[in-house]
Amino acid sequence: MVEYDQFKLKLEALENPLKRIKESLDLDSKAKRIEEIEADMEAPGFWDNPDKSNKEMKELKSLKSSFENYDALKQSLEDIKTLIEMAEEDEDTSLVAEVEEELSKLETNMDNLRIETLLSGEYDSCNAILTLHAGAGGTESCDWCQMLYRMYTRWAEKHDYSYEIIDYLDGEEAGIKSVTIEISGDNAYGHLKSEHGIHRLVRISPFNAAGKRQTSFVSCDVMPDIDKDIDIEINDDDLRIDTYRSSGAGGQHINKTSSAIRITHLPTGIVVQCQNERSQHQNKDKAMQMLKSRLYLLAQEENAKNAADIRGDVKDINFGSQIRSYILQPYTMVKDHRTAKDIGNAQMVLDGDIDPFINAYLIYISTGQKANEETDN
Repeated sequence: MVEYDQFKLKLEALENPLKRIKESLDLDSKAKRIEEIEADMEAPGFWDNPDKSNKEMKELKSLKSSFENYDALKQSLEDIKTLIEMAEEDEDTSLVAEVEEELSKLETNMDNLRIETLLSGEYDSCNAILTLHAGAGGTESCDWCQMLYRMYTRWAEKHDYSYEIIDYLDGEEAGIKSVTIEISGDNAYGHLKSEHGIHRLVRISPFNAAGKRQTSFVSCDVMPDIDKDIDIEINDDDLRIDTYRSSGAGGQHINKTSSAIRITHLPTGIVVQCQNERSQHQNKDKAMQMLKSRLYLLAQEENAKNAADIRGDVKDINFGSQIRSYILQPYTMVKDHRTAKDIGNAQMVLDGDIDPFINAYLIYISTGQKANEETDN
């Protein structure tokens, strides 16, 4: 039957990409590391150090998931082959829809695992600290900032990641002026590093009585939450530490006293803030850890361009500097200006479905291939 012949050709075309995925996963090295961790677990005193043991258990889970995901793909491919053989033997056309659905799932899962192999950066496995700042556009930009906050928290929920508000500042009339959240989960930073930059919204503003189209901007800064003890010296004279009253949509998790901390590192201009902990001392400790992470990353960079990328957006939050545009009127489209990836369903994106943009960016920085360019598999 023609349909089954076409399915078999598709399966054959997937075998080489699956082999390349296996090579990229480097399963032999992972197997050795699994043996090392399991040997550590059997050693006396392994559980006496909770920080170390928890870190190794997290690593073990991640390593084993690579095998599980690859084995699942390989098994799925074999199952589809068997299903096609059965259908051809019985000349059963009723299985065409099922085979097509399973083949589509296999392709999607292969794409997802391929993306995971690209998350090999030094800090990709870390949790992510994401900060949004409303820019040009006044109340409209504050509302846009709140929309992006919703988008990223929805994305986190879809991936079973947890998130916590670190700092929050309401807009004067509506929305959010700035917010910092920590998103926790495997490879959170590896995925979200693609979101660093200026996000532009074009729509008919609900705050404009004339009903005119308005453009507004929000900056998104993303940094890894480096959980190791960072050995970096900071001169107290280089710091300006301010306290302020916590505010915003933190509910019972935000202590509405003057315990929030803002630390400015004068030589670099880096500013970090924290208000989510129970005491001023805890907020200061968290803010210092964030500052050390930023300074540590800066110290690893060899040139000014990379340093500017990691320390935060140095461009004006205004026209001409956006990485992505979200158009809601007169048509709907979201387009990433770096990768050329675009999606017509803007509401789907704003509801947290940003993986196509994240994946396109990871492929782009790995291969230089943009979304509108074809590649040979």
